[in-house]
Amino acid sequence: MSTMTKHAPGMFCWSELATTDQEAAKKFYTALFGWTFDDSPIGGGETYTMLMKNGKNIGALYSQQKEQRERRIPPNWLPYVAVESADQIAAKIKQGGGKVLTEPFDVMAHGRMAVFQDPADATFAVWQANQHTGAGLVNEVGSVCWNELLTRDPSKAGPFYKQVFGWTDEAMPMPQGTYTMFKKDRAQAAGMMKITPEMGTLPSHWEIYFSVDDCDKCVAKAKQLGGKVMKPPADIPNVGRFAVLQDPQGAYFAIIAMTRKA
Repeated sequence: MSTMTKHAPGMFCWSELATTDQEAAKKFYTALFGWTFDDSPIGGGETYTMLMKNGKNIGALYSQQKEQRERRIPPNWLPYVAVESADQIAAKIKQGGGKVLTEPFDVMAHGRMAVFQDPADATFAVWQANQHTGAGLVNEVGSVCWNELLTRDPSKAGPFYKQVFGWTDEAMPMPQGTYTMFKKDRAQAAGMMKITPEMGTLPSHWEIYFSVDDCDKCVAKAKQLGGKVMKPPADIPNVGRFAVLQDPQGAYFAIIAMTRKA
C-alpha cells in the first residue's frame, strides 16, 4: 500500500533533511521530484518545510541548528523508525551499546521523538506518533521507497537493530559482498551492507532512496540543478536502476527506478 494512514512499529515512517540553505534546498528538490511544500513557523524566525507529493506528506526539511553547524555536521537526510514508545526504545538502545544523541521529547501534539547513533556510528531517529503519523505516501514515484544502512561494522550494527526493533535478517550474496535484508513481521524493513574499500572514507550512515520513473533522466536533471553524481546509474538485477546523488548543499541521497513486472 502506497498511501499510509499509520506506520507499523519497527518500520521507517519519516525522512527529514537538515540543510544549510533552506530556500535553495526547496528549489532543488521541488524541481527534481515535482514536490510541493508548505512552510510552518517554529519560532525564532525559523520555519519547518513540509514536503508533499500529490497532496500527501513525504518528508520535511529545515535549517540546521547553530549547534549542528558549530559541530560541522554536514547537511543530511535523517530517517525515522516508527515506535510505540520512544522512551522504551531509548532504554533498549543504551542497553544495546548505542548512543542517545537527543533524549526523547514531545514535538507539541504531533508526537514524541529521539535521535540515536548505533554502535558503528550511523545516526537515526524514532517517532512515536500522535497527531502526525509520518509519511502519507511511500513506495510511489517521488516518495521514499527504501532505507539502507551502509556500515563499517555489520557485526555490531546487525545484532543491535535486531535487538532494538525486533527485526529478523536474511543474508543475500551479492557481487560486492553480503547484503542483509532486515524484516519486521515478514515485511521488508530495510537493508544493510558493509562499506567497501572502493567507497573510501565514507562514514557509517543510513541512505534514503527515492523512487523515480527514469534513473538516468533524474540524474541528468539533478546535475542541471546543481547536484553532484556520487555513483553513476547502475543496474541491480531484478530490482531496478539506481544512483547516488548529492544535493547542492552537500546532503547525500539515492534514487531508484524499480523494475516493473508485467
